[in-house]
Amino acid sequence: MNTTHRFEAAIKKLYEAFHNNMLNPECCKQCAVGNILDNTESWKYFSDDHGSTNLNYIGRFHQNIGRRFNGYTPLELLTIESIFLKACGYAIPLHYKNEKPKNTTDKEILFKGLTAVVSHLCRIDGIANIMDYSKLFEYEKDKAKYELAI
Repeated sequence: MNTTHRFEAAIKKLYEAFHNNMLNPECCKQCAVGNILDNTESWKYFSDDHGSTNLNYIGRFHQNIGRRFNGYTPLELLTIESIFLKACGYAIPLHYKNEKPKNTTDKEILFKGLTAVVSHLCRIDGIANIMDYSKLFEYEKDKAKYELAI
């Protein structure tokens, strides 16, 4: 499968963050985008609200001049974070009064968020969704259509 450099780098960082317990949806340095951007929080200044996809002045400025951060535009980064938070069970934008999961660092919750993010990363890079296992269950004449490669 042909992938992009930004996709490979993002997947590696998210994988390591998940397995090293360094993924926290409520921390700008340890959320999905924080990890993609090497545990920095500068991306949070692209919007006025964590989880929002509305670019503010700073975000629009960087978007309009074509600036990319580890390969992603400000709008792409905000969209990735929004998808991650929604899939983890947050009402966005993030606010202490809005709905959120009981245990924000539960592995099952984080896995749901990462599944949604990886699917989105595949979509924006034009890559087949690596999280889609539906082909494993396709069949013809009562036999598996595709062989499982392990």
